[in-house]
Order: sequence, then C-alpha cells, then structure tokens
Amino acid sequence: MTWLAETAMLSHGWRRFVLLVAAGALAGLSVPPLFVLPALFLAFPVWIWCLDGAETPRGWRRLFGPAFTIGFAFGWGYFAVAFHWLGAAFFVDGGIMLAVMPLAILALAALIALFWGLASALAHLLWSHGPWRIVTLATFLTLAEWARGHVLTGFPFDLLGYALTPNDEMMQLSSVIGIYGLTLLAALLAMTPALIWPADGRSLSRRLLPFFVAIAVIAAQLGYGYNRLAGITATERSDTAMRLVQPLVYEHADWNNADPVALIDRLLMLSDMRMDPTDQGLADIDLLVWPESSLPFYLSTYPEALARIARLLPEQTTLLAGAPRQQYEPGSALPSGPPFNAILAIDSNGEIIASYDKSHLVPFGEFLPFGPFFASLGIKQFVPGAEGWSHGDARRRLISLPNRPSLLALICYEILFSGDLGDTENAQFLFNITNDAWFDHSIGPAQHAHHARIRAVEEGMSLIRAANSGLTFATDPLGRITAQLEPLQMAALDVRPHDRLESTPFTRLRYWPLLIALLLGLAISVLARRPRRRPA
Repeated sequence: MTWLAETAMLSHGWRRFVLLVAAGALAGLSVPPLFVLPALFLAFPVWIWCLDGAETPRGWRRLFGPAFTIGFAFGWGYFAVAFHWLGAAFFVDGGIMLAVMPLAILALAALIALFWGLASALAHLLWSHGPWRIVTLATFLTLAEWARGHVLTGFPFDLLGYALTPNDEMMQLSSVIGIYGLTLLAALLAMTPALIWPADGRSLSRRLLPFFVAIAVIAAQLGYGYNRLAGITATERSDTAMRLVQPLVYEHADWNNADPVALIDRLLMLSDMRMDPTDQGLADIDLLVWPESSLPFYLSTYPEALARIARLLPEQTTLLAGAPRQQYEPGSALPSGPPFNAILAIDSNGEIIASYDKSHLVPFGEFLPFGPFFASLGIKQFVPGAEGWSHGDARRRLISLPNRPSLLALICYEILFSGDLGDTENAQFLFNITNDAWFDHSIGPAQHAHHARIRAVEEGMSLIRAANSGLTFATDPLGRITAQLEPLQMAALDVRPHDRLESTPFTRLRYWPLLIALLLGLAISVLARRPRRRPA
C-alpha cells in the first residue's frame, strides 16, 4: 500500500486520471444492492493521496484545476458503475438507442461527477497534510451530495451513505442522522486508511488508530441497530387491509399497443383472485392498489373501465390506481395542458373521490429539460406523451379517505428525497407506487426499493410499496420487510400497514445535527490549514 500511496501522490496527467476513474469505479461497488463496503476503504484513500500530490496553480485554476479534475475523475468512475443500470431502459426502444446507450450513461455520470469535482477543488483550497485533511474532504463531499440531491430538482440516487445500510441492523442509524448524515460518516470512515500509508516516520500503532476507530464505529452502528430492533415492537393496524397488485403491464412504453379492455381484464382478475381456500377476495380488503403505469391510457378513452371497476369493488373498498390524468379548463371538453402522472382514488360507485398528481418528475424520463434544444437533437423523454407531464402540487401528497388512515402518496422516485417527503406529521404510513419495468433484469429495481426502505426507517413509518413488475412489498416502521412478491411475478399481495412510531430522532431534529457537524468540519479545516507559528 505504501507503493500505491506514493504512486498516487506522484502521478499526474492522464495516468492519474485513469487511476482515479478506476478507484471511483471500485467505490461504486458499494451501492445497493451490491454493498461491497470494503471497496470504499480501498478506493477513497487514492483520492486523498492524489490530492496530497496535486499541483496548486494560481488564479481561477485553483478552483478548476488539478484538484477539480481529481474529484471529477473519481466521481465519474463511481457514478458510471452506480448508474449503469439506467442503460436497461434503452433496450425498450432498441435500435439506435442501444448505440447511444454507453455514451448516455457516461455523459450522465460525468454530469453528476461535476459535484464531486467541485467538492475536491474546494477541499484542496483548505488542504493540510495532517490527519484532519480527511475531515476537510468528507465535509465538502457531503455538501456536494446534498447539492446533487437538491439542485435542479435533485437526483439523490446512490448517495454515499447507502453503503452503510446493507442490513436491517445498520439501517437503523438513519433514524438518527438520516441518509446525508450517513454520507458524512461513510466518507470519514472510508478515508481512514489514507492515514496509515505512507508511514512518514510515525509508529504503526499511531497510524492504525484511526482505522481501528472506524471499525469500532461500524461495530457500534451494528450494536445500536440490534438493540433498536429488539427494543421496539411494531404493531399491525387492524383498520386497514390492503391488496397490492403486481400486474406486469409492459404497454407503458408504447401506449399505441395498449388494449384497455384486455388490461382491465387482467387487473380485475388479479384484484379478485383467491390466495387460498379461506380467502374472501376483496370482501375483506379496504384499499386495493394498482401500481404506477398500470393504466397506460386515459380513462376517458375507455369509459366502461370505471363501470367495471365499480362492479368489482365491494362497498367498503377503495381503489388506488396509478393512471394518467388530463387537466381541463372549466366548461371545456378539450385538455388544457400536459397531463399528470397521478394516483386516482375510485370508490365502489366508480367515482374518483381523491387524487394526487406527481410533483417531482424525472428529468428526461417524464419531462424534457430545455425541451426545444434536446428535441432538435432527436432526444426525447422515455415516458410516452409528446408534451411531457405537468408538475403536481407537492403540498397535496396526503390522501385522506373516509374512515381510513391518512397516507403519504409518493409516486416512483419521489420516495428518494430524504427529509422532503411532504406532510409526514399527519400521515400514518408511506405509500409508494412505482413502475420499474424499464429496468427489469438490472440492479435498478432492487436499488430503488432499498432507498425507499430507508425513508421508512428515517420517518418511523410503515411503507406500502406497489410496483408494476417488482419489487412489491410492505415494511414495518423499522424498515423490515413483512411481506413481498418476487420480481416479475404476476400476482397480488395482501398486507396491513403498521402503526407509526411516535417519533424518531430524525423526525424531531431533521438535518440540524448534520449542519452543526458540517460547520464544525469547516472550522477544523480552516484551523488545520493555518500555518503554525514558529517559536521565537
């Protein structure tokens, strides 16, 4: 390792760039559901060592010079591995899309890596050559991760902190410090091996101490999670029985191929299926759930759909269906703008009694940023609809139905935004519908599902998740899966949400402790950077 440390510090130009891309790609193996945690401890020291040997140019190149390139190269490797599964969506259209797939993934990874490049450059402005330099880089890297989760609508997939959540026990710390707090912790721990090599005349025990502290912190995290799981009892709600349908609707990619009659036939059959000889079908179900994209057509094009749904539903049952919703001006029969990606609540009379319109849309997936420019290049959004989709009102995520507990409605990747889910104070459980069929046979669906489970732990609320092709499951408020369907299984699943916890440290404090930690990290970095006074 001394050889690697010295090689990294002395490297420059394209050799350093390639080394960092390779190290970043190795670190990318830590993302869900891979969770190769040791990869972080092998990769992040390379970033530290390269900054140790980085040139310090003058002027504006101090910000966009070698230090920026170092962070950018590491981030490019990390995100190319972490986001490689997005390429599965290109197989839906095939043809020329397959040819541009590698370029598109590398371009996206490069775009996101800009955040890590900026973090690296800012850290180098306050760089010191003592042990506190890992605090400097970890602080700016966490700020960069926060920024990419919020800037330009945000894209918080694969935040570094998810590497510290591979099992139920380790997940529990997110109930205290949230995923961004785990990101700061993961960065600090992963960088400790950089303090072991090179020796620089220090004793072995002194060099190993920070690494042993890192191992002790991970052991403490496991211990905390074990005690929390053992000490909290999760209780199922007796007032809400739900049936989640996983229908495998693939017409979502091309509405022209959708046969509304056949799709409704399938959904009705799955909804009323008997799980065992004692199953009463929908007679004992309060909420029936059809996932996102289960209706890849407007209900106005098949008016009989609502009548058929009404005939299916018992009086006490309400359907929550993922479906597009058109908007109309009062008194007009023509749509007044792009449609909404919505959840429709339909009662046993076939009436839509409530709805939620997705507010956090996926860039390039559901709307095209700078639409005319990208359209001129032949780039289009994945989800059908030439005009894109309209943004709903984020304040309306709470769905309250008569005699039912209020649920917090989140469509697809809206579940990713830690601390920004909506009215969590008045919701009784998290409700997430999604369509991950674009990414079948990749790690994408499992990764998305794992991110969703962390929100349940943070908020101390049960999560009910219905997916078009998987993963469909329910968790308790500790994030433990209580029931699930296998991926690509056409079936239905009966579940009950659990009572929410009164609160968690995260719901009480949110990210104020992280802010204090980051300010402390900045203060340490400034003090460590100041040159020591020589004795007179």
